[in-house]
Amino acid sequence: MEKTTCCVVGGGPAGMMLGLLLARAGIEVTVLEKHRDFLRDFRGDTVHPSTLRLLDELGLGERFARLPQRRLEEMRMVIGGTPVALADFRRLPGRHKYIAMVPQWDFLNLLATAAAAEPSFTLRMCTSVTGLRSADGRVTGVRYVDAEGSPGELSADLTVGCDGRDSVVRRAAGLRSDWFDVPMDVWWVRIPRQDATGSGHGRVFALFGDGEAAVTVDRGDYYQASYLIRKGQDAQLRRNDIDWLRQRLGALFGWDHHATNAIRSWDDVKLLEVTVGRLRRWYTDGLLCIGDAAHTMSPVGGVGVNLAVQDAVAAARILAEPLRRGTVGVRDLARVQRRRHWPTALTQKSQAGEHEMLLRPALDGTLDGDRLPVPMRLVRRVPALRTVIGYFGGIGVRPEHAPDFARAAA
Repeated sequence: MEKTTCCVVGGGPAGMMLGLLLARAGIEVTVLEKHRDFLRDFRGDTVHPSTLRLLDELGLGERFARLPQRRLEEMRMVIGGTPVALADFRRLPGRHKYIAMVPQWDFLNLLATAAAAEPSFTLRMCTSVTGLRSADGRVTGVRYVDAEGSPGELSADLTVGCDGRDSVVRRAAGLRSDWFDVPMDVWWVRIPRQDATGSGHGRVFALFGDGEAAVTVDRGDYYQASYLIRKGQDAQLRRNDIDWLRQRLGALFGWDHHATNAIRSWDDVKLLEVTVGRLRRWYTDGLLCIGDAAHTMSPVGGVGVNLAVQDAVAAARILAEPLRRGTVGVRDLARVQRRRHWPTALTQKSQAGEHEMLLRPALDGTLDGDRLPVPMRLVRRVPALRTVIGYFGGIGVRPEHAPDFARAAA
């Protein structure tokens, strides 16, 4: 029987960060990732100031700064024809007064490379977890299928589910979620830029009103556009000719047909079925879920990656010593949930407020362009509120710092 101290299922931001931190604590940790690499489109790739500070604390800041990236210093939107500067990151405390937009695969490769330097770390790609091992009511590891299709089992003192919103681990453990109403799903497309510079400051533009809502992110050589649709309307709207979507995006963002023709067919339009939910209990004996496996987030604000990273840091700090002693138990796992539950719940509450204030009225065609929602009017009148919103979005509630054992290893 193969054995490890901690089996981390999923090589996303939460899984790779947890693997790195536990390895720096000298704990034997094995990360199982079902894909053969990290290259996937339309993943969350906004790295917020709190995570940038964490990378500095881990000794990875300079390496991260060398990655190709765009920097977002403020967020702007147009609501019913009225421009609003919503968030300003330029007055945040600390070195990083911006959100870094970096392809997620580059970020994950950075973490994987740093973790590989630790002798107790193992990353196994092309390894799909199919179920859990258990004995006497306790999870004791996982069952998996490797790249050749051969089944195997890995015994572990602790299994951590970091396998995303469709978590196999969560489902196999029978953990139950509370799900919250959301008004939209999202289509993602790429639109090439004719005047691309490939470097410098990124910009985010959001448009709300007249029955439509869309966001575009300037990625240097292309725009990443998100077109919001009412919940569950994907199949119905795809009955239209693709030119229907091209015309709407062109009209919204001023793109000519040469740009929008990059959307060749509906195959180029990727659907994100938006769900917002949270596990009632993030753990059972021998198993813990964090990141999207524990709480799925709305794409509003791009906070999912950073919450997942913060979960991983808290879990590593709380669990390292019990794992080292071989005594990790339910009480230790409950401490992780207590630490991370209310920052998650508060962020989801904020996202729900934005859904009801802007997204639902915009998609329903009831957003009054001549009368902004009260919070938006306050932001326009009191510029200091933009920094407050920037702090909440960029640094967040209860940001985590690197554990001492991880800093020392850096």
